[in-house]
Amino acid sequence: MCLIQPSDRIFVAGARGMAGSAIVRALRRSGYGDPAKGGELLTPSRQELNLLDDMAVRHWMYVQKPDVVVLAAATVGGIEANRSRPADFLLENLRIETQVIEAAWRNDTRRLLFLGSSCIYPKFAEQPIREESLLTGALEPTNAWYATAKIAGIKLCEALRLQHGFDAISLMPTNLYGPGDNYHPTGSHVLPALIRRFHEAKLRAESVSCWGTGTPLREFLHADDLGEACVFALEHWSALSDDAPQHDEGTPLAFLNVGTGIDLSIRELAEHVAAAVGFEGEIHWDHSKPDGTPKKQLDVSRLAAMGWQARIALTEGLASTVTDFENSKQLRGLDR
Repeated sequence: MCLIQPSDRIFVAGARGMAGSAIVRALRRSGYGDPAKGGELLTPSRQELNLLDDMAVRHWMYVQKPDVVVLAAATVGGIEANRSRPADFLLENLRIETQVIEAAWRNDTRRLLFLGSSCIYPKFAEQPIREESLLTGALEPTNAWYATAKIAGIKLCEALRLQHGFDAISLMPTNLYGPGDNYHPTGSHVLPALIRRFHEAKLRAESVSCWGTGTPLREFLHADDLGEACVFALEHWSALSDDAPQHDEGTPLAFLNVGTGIDLSIRELAEHVAAAVGFEGEIHWDHSKPDGTPKKQLDVSRLAAMGWQARIALTEGLASTVTDFENSKQLRGLDR
């Protein structure tokens, strides 16, 4: 039985971002949002709906009354952005989550999917990381503020399900990359930051300096794979169902991991990015910069047992992502 229908009005919050736009593409590929079938995809821009404005969110949800909500909007960034803006990362994400999730519940949304992050897990969680690892240890300090907000979002979805029977689920993706990413030199995550850095170095015939030792292990998921995972979860997974994935304690899981289940070192990643960009110079490692969590590989067996797995290999995804970057507006002025 499919839990969403072509006739549903589906609100994707954050539809202009990398993850949100991938979810919109996946929904459309699967036939959702087709007006001929009575459906609609609601994708307001930030100018049309400011998710940090409580009154605006309440009014919009009251008027639009979406059947399904996908919450992909968030204030995001890499290690430097988290370090320099901890209050923004905590306050803004808490406000977006609580306002959208509560408004969805109060306006009788039938299903809600909240998009979290693998950074919710303890820094030294047992690998690969199972969902049961949540709140079993200290967070990685370089992204603790963002992680704390995401944990709150998961728990709010779970609380509304337990107390009010609200059909809210959450997915925790590993590190994302793909078209529409943020390539800002200080505000981006590791993979888009490397793409920009290697591209600039190639143009200027310079060497590249990368943060840390290069030894941490990371897993990367293409945004289009995440989009397909979100559609699959909306169609097939309800934590209210008797056959829903279970926690080791026997209770329904409030969230599931999403990833490839395959990791590689940051040093290997840098080499892959250099090859994709066409950079042939030297790579130096700045050991004075933080590494972050030493290893972060997700156990994706629960979603795999339900019938979903990632399809886009890193080498394939990197090639298309580099092309996207080279065509990006963020390159204006760089190649002059």
